[in-house]
Amino acid sequence: MSPLVLTGAGVSIEDVASVARAGCKVEVTPTVLEKLGKARKVLDEAAVGGQQIYGLNTGLGANLGTTVEGDAGAAFQRQLLDGRGAAVGDVLPIQIVRAAMFARIAMLAAGGSGLSPHVFTALVDALNAGVHPAMPSLGSIGAGDLVLMTAIAHMLIGEGDADYQSRRMPSAKALMMARLAPVSLAPKDGLSLINASAVSTGAGALALTDALSALEQQQQAGALTMEALGANRTILDQRLHLARPGACQQVAAKALRDLLARDDAPAATAIQDPLSIRCMPSIHGALIQAIDHARLAVEIELNAAADNPLVLVEDALVLSTGNFHTAALALAFETLGLAIAQCAAASAARFIQLTGSGRNGLPKYLSPVGGASAGFVPLQKTVTAVLAAIRHKANPVMLDFLPVSEGVEDHATQTPLAVAKCAEMIALWRRLIAFELMAAAQAVDLREGLTLAPATGAIHAAVRAHVPTLNEDRPLGPNADALHAVLADGYWRPAVHQILLV
Repeated sequence: MSPLVLTGAGVSIEDVASVARAGCKVEVTPTVLEKLGKARKVLDEAAVGGQQIYGLNTGLGANLGTTVEGDAGAAFQRQLLDGRGAAVGDVLPIQIVRAAMFARIAMLAAGGSGLSPHVFTALVDALNAGVHPAMPSLGSIGAGDLVLMTAIAHMLIGEGDADYQSRRMPSAKALMMARLAPVSLAPKDGLSLINASAVSTGAGALALTDALSALEQQQQAGALTMEALGANRTILDQRLHLARPGACQQVAAKALRDLLARDDAPAATAIQDPLSIRCMPSIHGALIQAIDHARLAVEIELNAAADNPLVLVEDALVLSTGNFHTAALALAFETLGLAIAQCAAASAARFIQLTGSGRNGLPKYLSPVGGASAGFVPLQKTVTAVLAAIRHKANPVMLDFLPVSEGVEDHATQTPLAVAKCAEMIALWRRLIAFELMAAAQAVDLREGLTLAPATGAIHAAVRAHVPTLNEDRPLGPNADALHAVLADGYWRPAVHQILLV
């Protein structure tokens, strides 16, 4: 895999996934290091000139009025790291830690932090070497993720624990084994490392890549359901969606049309289908728009100078900011969560339609044997339980905060929590997609004389590669778990794209 070259702009959520999950190496252009050096010079000159600079020659938060003088500035950076090492709980997965490290590197590359170039280089080297701090998961309220980010800074100075080569060990040992050395921090370096929303941004990028893949799988499941129920395909007519150009519904409708495309479309079995089918383009389109909006919010953060204070190199100024505050990012993920919940609810409704009484011309409960056979109907309870969990997580959290630090920090965004619960919703939503795929594939098998479109035929075959047809009652939970694992782990590869490209 070719290295990812950072220029200070143009970083995408896909870049985050490549580094965090695929282990892509990071390289930095000389222009970025030059920019960092110039910002550091402006910062030092402002401090020498007597300017009060937050976190460099003053305390933090409610200690803003405390002066830090002379040689104490470097020592204070260690003190502020130790004083803010307040995170607790289970450590974050390594892929999220890597995403946070890369997100902070991308933000720093945009300029404006005043971070010493050698500290920036040390962070890049640690990421490339696979030295990952053990980062507790609880502590950030979204006014920057500094309490969580202290783990990264402590690792760079050889403190705390780190994961290296699948082993937990002291950071100093991990750095030594990776042939790296702990760094020394100049004034403001500690604050520059931690005063950012890199955990929220990195985790958000990974959640969005998962949402995009789950959306594609949901479109496939919806198309297979339409085949299984003989749904009326006129709902996908382009003219209908041009008449009311709702949020990305034309995009969603086209994707479903492509999946269902064939030479001779079968006749519909009903004039109108239930809303979970008839309104799929509107429901999926709203989700597409929510994903697009969240992508914009994340990629703004990835490519922005969000430091406080901020060094404006061209103007030779150092100014206090609120750029670390991520209200828009939190709102984007709250909105995305609601869009996912709406899409998941429609998927659950289609599952109930498929596995219900048989009014769709299918055997009751999708059981080929009938009688006392339970067929797929017990899974209706599981589907309902999963949907309830999704709906619970869809409740907003971004207003749940208290004033802290003697009222200096009297507003927060709860962005890390908004992102985390959204990621959990995506995982649960994929379970509903697995259930819908299983039920739709069973319905296809039970509908005599049905010929699938090439793309939906490939989707059906992919389901059957992991879940056999139900011929008599058996435990379906393990089958659903197996299919969900395939959907979540990237091994779901129906030959749809090849068919659609022909």
